Amino acid sequence: MEGSWGESGKDLPQSGLMEGVMLTREWATLPEFAAMALPGVPEARAMRKRASLGNWSRPEWRNVYWRRRSGTCGDIEYSYQLLDRPAQLAWMQRHLAISVENEVAAFGNDQRYADEWRAFHEASETKQKKALEILQHLDRIHRLMDSGHSLEIALYDVCQQFGLKRTTVMNWRRRVKYVCRHHWLPFLVPGHTGSRERAPCDEQAWEFYRSDYLRAERPNHSDCYRRTLAAAEKNGWVIPSAKTLQRRIDKLPTAVIKMAREGRDRVKDMVPAQERDRTHMHALQAVNADGHKWDVFVKWPDGTIARPMMVAWQDLYSNMFLSWRVDRSENTDAIQLALGDLVEKWGIPQRAYLDNGRAFASKRMTGGAKTRFRFKVREGDAAGVMTILGIETIFVTPYSGQSKPIERGFRDFAQGLSKHPAFAGAYTGNNPMAKPENYGSSAVPLETFLAVISDGIKEHNSRMGRNTAVCGGVKSFRQVFEESLAQVQPRKPVAQQRHLWLRAAENLTTNKKDGSFRFLGNRYFETFLNDHLGESIVVRFDPQDLHQDMHVYSMDGRYLGDAPIIEKTGFDTTAAAAEKKRAEKMLTKATKMRLDAEKALSPEELVALMPDLDEDGEDLVESKVVQQFRPRAVVAGSSALALDYDEEQELAREREEMAEVMQLRDYL
Repeated sequence: MEGSWGESGKDLPQSGLMEGVMLTREWATLPEFAAMALPGVPEARAMRKRASLGNWSRPEWRNVYWRRRSGTCGDIEYSYQLLDRPAQLAWMQRHLAISVENEVAAFGNDQRYADEWRAFHEASETKQKKALEILQHLDRIHRLMDSGHSLEIALYDVCQQFGLKRTTVMNWRRRVKYVCRHHWLPFLVPGHTGSRERAPCDEQAWEFYRSDYLRAERPNHSDCYRRTLAAAEKNGWVIPSAKTLQRRIDKLPTAVIKMAREGRDRVKDMVPAQERDRTHMHALQAVNADGHKWDVFVKWPDGTIARPMMVAWQDLYSNMFLSWRVDRSENTDAIQLALGDLVEKWGIPQRAYLDNGRAFASKRMTGGAKTRFRFKVREGDAAGVMTILGIETIFVTPYSGQSKPIERGFRDFAQGLSKHPAFAGAYTGNNPMAKPENYGSSAVPLETFLAVISDGIKEHNSRMGRNTAVCGGVKSFRQVFEESLAQVQPRKPVAQQRHLWLRAAENLTTNKKDGSFRFLGNRYFETFLNDHLGESIVVRFDPQDLHQDMHVYSMDGRYLGDAPIIEKTGFDTTAAAAEKKRAEKMLTKATKMRLDAEKALSPEELVALMPDLDEDGEDLVESKVVQQFRPRAVVAGSSALALDYDEEQELAREREEMAEVMQLRDYL
């Protein structure tokens, strides 16, 4: 057969796969060649005869054009390059594998052609596929040439097989004539003309256009070009067409354009959101809290009309709302009371995710925490409620639904619960541009509002088929919370801790003499304060009833006791004086008993336990006494000796000392 290596008898040139090209198959046995129905390939018996006449199994061709197939009983397989040209072309068409990914992975990192590869990636998918198709045609031509065929024969075979024109193929070859095979792909993109000279544009004109376009007011391209054109006429700038400047702007990084025209937050949106998995947690392991301003006008008991603020705590594992309180503003009292409801009903959580607002990060709530970024942290600050309860506080970004899932629940309330039929006429809309037609026509009473909100939150927690990883599209928030809580042992508060979330806290100092302390004009005392004279303490109290006992804590959060108020009494009230006398007597008696208990040994017993005195000592007691004065005269007496005192001489000495003092004062 014409063109067959078996008939020509020529030695075949050694050739292998070119770099960047991959054939999924290169070897086959003679029966397999016959079964593939390739052009010009006869049936198996004729193929054996052709191989025998062509001496395809010559020793010097071993492992080049023939080889023993591994894992068989000596079957011989041959390279497709021993076939005729049409059969080789059909084989390559069937088994040639070139992909964009392989090309880029193998050769796309060469910096010599970085611009061309960048242009290839910026091209459309259609152009990339067309470049890949052209690359496959060129590889077929070069593989035929490597098999010993001339360029013209290879061109003719490929053009006939795929219906191409010789001129078109030669144009493709000219594009990559001086380019190494590794980097052909980007040069074969349709429309590629290499580096072209950019249209002239003065740098000042480009800066003017760019600065005008990259503004927060977001002007359009046509207005920016019109202003640039006017400035160019005034300053003599050379500028290209509007389309050219627009293309230059579009080549700027998208993040730069978004930050300039849409703000910093839009750039943050370009980072994929975290997918926070909470399936490994359990109930009350972590909670989060936030405030929500309701879009409803409420009539308060004093007659004022205002939108209420709700403070709520939510379990992170189940998304269940655990507790909530309503007030006119987001304040520490509401947060503290809502936390108390959570702790009393469910238990003490391990961690709490809060934003860094003034109410949530107040010292009353988080005082003494290690990570606080609001208010000055002083060494003597009182421990906050959450610090005393052992709740780890984690501050997160405000208005971040990813950090605080409770905001997702608030959005559900704003969409559904705020538009409840009971709130008709009181709904305000979620922004000033979305006011309903009946805006401000009524205000719902506070009692009605609280009842509707309570029922709505219960329904929110009990709604079945929640589409979360924990609920699995079947269960409700309450179900998964209670199931998890039954498997753990939550920390429960003791009765003495209840006033932590029902009382305000203040730092005070006790009296140095008796241990009492004053607050808002009142004085408080209990005997345990005698052990804390002049110390700093923390008192917790009910702001609405200052006549109740004050709960006293140490600065490190230890509970010391309750101190009642000391009522003021009249000056001539004998009953109060008697009561004070009785209290003094009781304290003295109790202190005496405690002292006797502490002093287990008498002075005599102490002396008996001490070592004996050294009688042989060299030093006399008299030698240790300093003689500070010498008496002038001694008069004998019946029972004692007295100093002779000269009154006149002593008065004269005092007058001299006074004169010296007056003289020194005049000098100064």
